[in-house]
Amino acid sequence: MATKTRRLGADDLWRLARPAQPTLSPDGAQVCVSVTTYDMEENKGRSKLWLLSTFGGAPRPLTEAGEKDGEPRWSPDGTRIAFVAKRDKDDEPQLWLIAPDGGEARRVTRMPTGVSGIKWFPDSRRVAFISWVWPDAVGYKAHEARYKEHKESKVKAHVVEHDAYRYWDHWLSDGRVPRLFVVDVETQRITDLFSGTPYELPCADPSAHQYDIAPDGREIAFVFDPAPDKRPDHEHHLVALDLRAKKFRMLTKGSRLDHDGPSYSPDGKRLALLTRNIRRNPVAEARIAILDRRTGRLKAFPDAWDRSVHAPLAWTGDSSALLFAAEDRARTHAFRWRLGERAPEVAALGGTVTDFAVAGNALAFVRNTMSTPPAVFCTTPERGELRIDRFNDDVMAGIPLGEVREVEIRGWKGEKVQMWVIYPPDFDRKKKWPLLHNIHGGPHGIWGDNFHFRWNNHVFAAQGYVVVCVNYHGSTSFGQRFVESIDREWGKRELADVEAGTDHMLRTGYIDRQRLLAAGGSYGGYMVAWMNGHTDRYKAYVCHAGCFDWVAMFSDDAWFWHPKELGAWYWEDPAKVDRQNPRARADRMKTPTLVMHGLLDYRVPDAQGLAYYNTLKAKGVPARLVFFPDENHWILKPQNSRLWYREFFAWLARHAPAPGKRGR
Repeated sequence: MATKTRRLGADDLWRLARPAQPTLSPDGAQVCVSVTTYDMEENKGRSKLWLLSTFGGAPRPLTEAGEKDGEPRWSPDGTRIAFVAKRDKDDEPQLWLIAPDGGEARRVTRMPTGVSGIKWFPDSRRVAFISWVWPDAVGYKAHEARYKEHKESKVKAHVVEHDAYRYWDHWLSDGRVPRLFVVDVETQRITDLFSGTPYELPCADPSAHQYDIAPDGREIAFVFDPAPDKRPDHEHHLVALDLRAKKFRMLTKGSRLDHDGPSYSPDGKRLALLTRNIRRNPVAEARIAILDRRTGRLKAFPDAWDRSVHAPLAWTGDSSALLFAAEDRARTHAFRWRLGERAPEVAALGGTVTDFAVAGNALAFVRNTMSTPPAVFCTTPERGELRIDRFNDDVMAGIPLGEVREVEIRGWKGEKVQMWVIYPPDFDRKKKWPLLHNIHGGPHGIWGDNFHFRWNNHVFAAQGYVVVCVNYHGSTSFGQRFVESIDREWGKRELADVEAGTDHMLRTGYIDRQRLLAAGGSYGGYMVAWMNGHTDRYKAYVCHAGCFDWVAMFSDDAWFWHPKELGAWYWEDPAKVDRQNPRARADRMKTPTLVMHGLLDYRVPDAQGLAYYNTLKAKGVPARLVFFPDENHWILKPQNSRLWYREFFAWLARHAPAPGKRGR
């Protein structure tokens, strides 16, 4: 039994550094990472670049002046690191360069509409980047004038005719589109690669993963939606731009798949990409395919491996293998697929591997687990795996964490379902403990072996709760059949799995059946609202950004996905939609619920939370509303997060108090 009294609290989460976006020097000897730290009093975060040796040793800061120094990219010749930063009160981030041995950073761009998604050309003289621009504006002065006019306009109305006009927390209504540009880092001359053409990158979070530069620097392949009215659920194709001839050609013409993540092999012979058969299913797995650049033939990754691949794809230097991240049984590993093999091998084990980079024979990556915050690692054939940072050791020192167990339960119709159990640090199985379900969103997501900052299981457990996370039917990483098992019948299998988790824990003998609780966000919020209409065994719920009514949800930014997942447009088969709708069971709801929501949430619009809260109040069910006018689908500001955790714990304590001393 742990004897230390200090517990992990919400404030500790904001003291932790968050390393990300590693880039390796060409010789694999050094790693540059962007590290974000937060100040609770200032209520904001700052990011700067750090340099780490892959042989170990103390990290050293590379930049100090920036507010958001990110996206570091080492030049192919090893002499400079490009990065994106906001400085000098810039409205938008710009491209900067710095030498690996330090010194003053040099600004390269003054792009009015900002810079993101950067990549070096092989000659180390040019950098490609993404910027959101007005298609009819030509040249720097035109972009500057349009941006100034847009920013200073007193009219803030949104006028649209296209289908996709909002995305998560921002509007896509000002006429701008994401385009590719190239800047010469010495002359600072910028070229719009798509000027005078209909081409643009996808509007849903365009990134460096959606284009790549050929190893001879003569061609760029990029992702493009050929439909006149662009939408995230469309089939995207790959287009190649010959930079010398200034000619475009469709690389995947005739393909009936969705395409993403192009990556040229170092020898220039192949182009790797991700494909999905979204005609078969809107949540179809992403599979690797290889395009032979000489013949144009597209060959798919063997289908013997039933997992979905994440972008980016990274080639080994000899063009013999690809590295990528993918989920497997609630963990995210880095995998290596050698061309010709039927299945990949694990290159770096999770927890959860987030960002990674490859150079020489080195693989650098950021990894976290349920019990360890993000840290930077490097692995080589000669030295094996080595942790090369110590950013969070001081914060975590002296904080006892409870045990984490992975168990298998029998869920819907007796099928196997994975579940995490997280115990308080002073857990004693001879005592009775309250149980807290932490239900993941998606539904096509997972509660992985990861250190979550917004819903941290150890912070919950430190309050004296046994926490369980059920990876219910529909969760990813357990095979495509499991992902698709809930199609057009949301709620039923998921509820059976959650209830099976509760039954499993009650059979242990140390869970108090009078103190059962459940909380969830997004689809997890949908689940607790769904549970409120189906069972009264739980003492209280917490519903964060939860879906309450699928008809009113038609105001969200993903309305075009609804009939694909629910099985019908709400006006064509209202009974089918209502069979999956929490609102349709409002008459049965009686469990006290804390409802939390953000005004800027366009994925689950704030009216969902307000309607749920109002419904409970109208029925006389105890309810409390916590509403954030300055947050979106997630709670991202430190002081708002502190309040969120405080309200969360106070609500649980009111209805099912935990034993022992509580954390902050």
